[in-house]
Amino acid sequence: MAVPKRKTSKMKKRHRKAANRYKGVQVNLCPSCEAPIVPHRACEACGEYKGKQVISVEK
Repeated sequence: MAVPKRKTSKMKKRHRKAANRYKGVQVNLCPSCEAPIVPHRACEACGEYKGKQVISVEK
């Protein structure tokens, strides 16, 4: 039976598991206009961030 000669390091295990963990950037919906937005960014459709108007957008 095959037996490993050395203990697998924490870094080696974490690198192997990280490939299955990453799912990309999650898209949320803007609470005011329901447009899809990237988290922690102002909405491109309405210009709001955290309920405040931060950029002016032509509609």
